[in-house]
Amino acid sequence: MKRFLDVVVAAFCLILTGPLMALVALGVLFTMGRPILFRQRRSGLKARPFTLLKFRSMTNACDEKGMLFPDAQRITPFGRWIRRWSLDELPQLWNVLRGDMSLVGPRPLFPEYDALYTPEQRRRAEVRPGLTGWAQINGRNALTWEEKLALDVWYVEHRSLFLDLWIVLRSIGLVLSGRGISAEGHCTVSRFTGSRASQANSSSGHDRQDAGAPRHAGKNPV
Repeated sequence: MKRFLDVVVAAFCLILTGPLMALVALGVLFTMGRPILFRQRRSGLKARPFTLLKFRSMTNACDEKGMLFPDAQRITPFGRWIRRWSLDELPQLWNVLRGDMSLVGPRPLFPEYDALYTPEQRRRAEVRPGLTGWAQINGRNALTWEEKLALDVWYVEHRSLFLDLWIVLRSIGLVLSGRGISAEGHCTVSRFTGSRASQANSSSGHDRQDAGAPRHAGKNPV
């Protein structure tokens, strides 16, 4: 039933917001140029990767070494405005229609985060990621990563069509208020580097290694 509702509502919303999406696309084209859409790999149902779609809100400005400038320096006034009203997320209705996402569920995160979750946090991948979710109406990007992931797992355990309806209605109100769009001290949201529990488990695992075993340095996965 949920998948059927996702398809029907996403198709209806794509038709309804078509003119608005065309205007946003023109705004991106005139203020930032091509490409209009931002494509990025994210982790979906059962941690299967997919390509997330968004309207671009930042330039690709780089320093002399070819490294991208921080988000705060690359986001444009128009990009900040479409983020304020969550208009940059509208192309994800196509992700919902394709089956990559649901209207409601944990927000899709980077595939490289999958190795950093605790076993409990990995349960967020038991459902399709969503356009909005339980964490988004309970603090959004103002939450710590531990709080956000705990709310994702709570949703997995208590999900229902009634809860989804409540989340959608609350999300509309929060978009209008603009609360929790950015984490404190960040233009967008800080990167996930592992929860305290997973880091503690990793450390204790190293402590149990044989004293004579070689230890190889590896690249940070983030």
